[in-house]
Amino acid sequence: MKVQKMNHPNEGIKCVVNTCHYYMNGDYCAAEKVEIQPRNAMDSNQTDCATFVPNVEG
Repeated sequence: MKVQKMNHPNEGIKCVVNTCHYYMNGDYCAAEKVEIQPRNAMDSNQTDCATFVPNVEG
């Protein structure tokens, strides 16, 4: 899934993973869309953000 990084936060999405390419200060996500997996998760411990891309800037 190719996701564009916006120049503003995607309102309503909180993300504290500051090592992600889409992370913005203030715990925001700048991905235009996100994908959470897997389909049959039973609780939040079984989920992960498939949109995550390591931040290589810096």
